[in-house]
Amino acid sequence: MKRLRIVAVALLILLSGMVMADDPVEATRQTQGITTVTHVVVYGTFTDSAEGVWVSSNQDLRNNPPLNNYSDDVGDNGVIDPTTQLWTPETQYTMSYSEQTMADNGYTEWDKVVSLNTGNQVANQNNFETTTQFDFVSFDDAFGRATFSESLLLDAASQGSSAGNSMMCPFSTGDNGFIPAYCNVVEMGSSFTGSQVSMITRANERHVSASADVPVGMQYSVGLSGVGSAAAWINAHIMEGRTGNVFPTGINGGITYNGMFYNPDTGALSPANGFMQGGDLVYKEKTTASGIIESFSKSMSYQSGVRRI
Repeated sequence: MKRLRIVAVALLILLSGMVMADDPVEATRQTQGITTVTHVVVYGTFTDSAEGVWVSSNQDLRNNPPLNNYSDDVGDNGVIDPTTQLWTPETQYTMSYSEQTMADNGYTEWDKVVSLNTGNQVANQNNFETTTQFDFVSFDDAFGRATFSESLLLDAASQGSSAGNSMMCPFSTGDNGFIPAYCNVVEMGSSFTGSQVSMITRANERHVSASADVPVGMQYSVGLSGVGSAAAWINAHIMEGRTGNVFPTGINGGITYNGMFYNPDTGALSPANGFMQGGDLVYKEKTTASGIIESFSKSMSYQSGVRRI
């Protein structure tokens, strides 16, 4: 049979920009850590499954949706000051991880490490990370087959926040002193089905930090060779806001508010929903290979923040 050479060249996807400004949520007072290490060598049948969903917010998850626009708590003089904790709109993050593997009628070697940490992270650390190494060879007389699928998703939504409350860097003051509202969702993953494979995958993400100086980040990579069909993909929908005009003083119902937003397109003057949508990005990419796969590799990365690295 004619020898086939199918190579999927490694591609680094960087989805980030000046308009994209996710601000991480801060850890709860009590934090948790989960770590698992798995090693299996078997002749016959092997299965593995992992499912995880983690939702976190800077306010109360139980009444979402909708996200809270702003705090009703004002000072004694009836002033809402966006540079203090009195102006605290709600942010919510959802992280989801899924992995399903089945190998039948063959020889399997499986190594997997999973680590989850709900504490505050810095720029070179992650809240969730996993590495999987999978080797399978089917029995010639038993029509053995292996299937593998893995996906990591990060979904973020915010009604905005005051940059003065969340930034330590004096040169990263946001947009008119605010980190505008956003709604971003990114998914990365890979799959394989076939009679022979040697593969490794890595996935990690970060969305919990003590300050917005640490950007939100997500990475996924896969490398394999074998006989069968392989795929790797990224799907992203980024919606980012901008701050319109900010009035230092505005009058509404006889009460003086600081930080009133004015949307010149709609004419709206409000402390609650004055952010404008400044960007809408949809990106999809999928790489596939089928046959005798000598090399298949793909690397994807997402980073979003007021200050990126």
